[in-house]
Amino acid sequence: MIVRSLLAVTAAAVALALPAGGAHAQSADAVAGAVERVTPRVVEWRRDLHANPELGFAETRTAAKVADHLRSLGLEVRTGVAKTGVVGILRGARPGRTVALRADMDALPVLEATGLPFASTATGTYMGNTVPVAHACGHDAHVAMLMGAAEVLAGMKDQIAGTVVFIFQPAEEGAPPGEPLGGAALMIQEGALADPRPEAIFGLHVVPGVPGTLWYRPRGFMAASDRVDIVLNGRQTHGAWPWKGIDVISASADVVQTINSLTARTIDPTTTPTVFTIATLEAGVRYNIIPDRAVLSGTLRTFDIAQRDDLVRRAEIAVGNVAETWGATAEFGVRQNAALVFNDEALSAWLAPVLEEAAGEGNVNPGAPPTTVAEDFSYLSQEVPGVFYHLGASADGVDPATSAPNHSPAFDVNEKVLPVGVRAHVLTALRFLERP
Repeated sequence: MIVRSLLAVTAAAVALALPAGGAHAQSADAVAGAVERVTPRVVEWRRDLHANPELGFAETRTAAKVADHLRSLGLEVRTGVAKTGVVGILRGARPGRTVALRADMDALPVLEATGLPFASTATGTYMGNTVPVAHACGHDAHVAMLMGAAEVLAGMKDQIAGTVVFIFQPAEEGAPPGEPLGGAALMIQEGALADPRPEAIFGLHVVPGVPGTLWYRPRGFMAASDRVDIVLNGRQTHGAWPWKGIDVISASADVVQTINSLTARTIDPTTTPTVFTIATLEAGVRYNIIPDRAVLSGTLRTFDIAQRDDLVRRAEIAVGNVAETWGATAEFGVRQNAALVFNDEALSAWLAPVLEEAAGEGNVNPGAPPTTVAEDFSYLSQEVPGVFYHLGASADGVDPATSAPNHSPAFDVNEKVLPVGVRAHVLTALRFLERP
């Protein structure tokens, strides 16, 4: 794929040849002009949201800002969907199709280290503790771009045949402790896709990449994500007398190595990318006491349902066998955080030229490799056909491979890509509604 500089993407560059079937109601030039006018506000919104991040299901300030903006545009607005979610409905001047655009709103329990003048100093409550909070995954940019798209599309209402549903979703990063469902699943349960029901849904995510480029793939794009919890129960003893107890520390070490071996030695990584990581291990309170309990947790990322089920089955057996070897007992639990992000094949093929209108010829890759990060957009696209794509947002002149990744304290978004995201949202909605 040949990638041109974002700076070369001008209004003229995005005015590509129209597909067969006649002229569009709104040209790429008209869209580019409207986006250019709203971009300063998009940047302002993004910075305000970045400085005031909120954790999942606590996005009250963010939701209020979104709802106030949508109401100012004359949209129908529903608040309190999935606790703090917001749904805006733009009905065009004439009846037609219905399409949905989605942005996530929540931040992370991360201490920001970007050095930005609008860096977060906010705190929140996570697992009963006061923690720093930061937009270390770029959801501030997602909200700002979709707010901008809503403003542009509202300004074109008289030329629109159909309906656009704007979904501002809480808790994408997963259900907080004690909550049974994350944001997407709860929004579906509470009717976010029900009235009106979209025929398709689209979303994007900023990630390290050449700024202003877009990429995705048909079918499986982002991995299914499971949380795995393991508890080992042994018998406490003095560190000088390990034989008088049941050593859950040593058993834990064997569990980690066994889990690592299950994926590394039994699954072909060239056919179905799979990651099984143990990320936490909590045990003991004193250096010379072997505890009677160890708690491990981790994540499983898969692209094949049957393979996932088999791997979970084998992992539970293997962990039980390790525990038995040490004389311990094991508890093994799995909870799905996100399903596989499955991009509809027909929509994926249709979307590529639309995104080229937004980003410029050569700046869209519709055949990107799969990625083992996860997204609960997957639940939305299980309900209606959808496509989820990535927007490169690394700093100018920085190798994306060395950019701070999402969830890093140093993660930041190149604000030059914000209008690309707004154009992508706007043109996707317009072109979908224009389909015969």
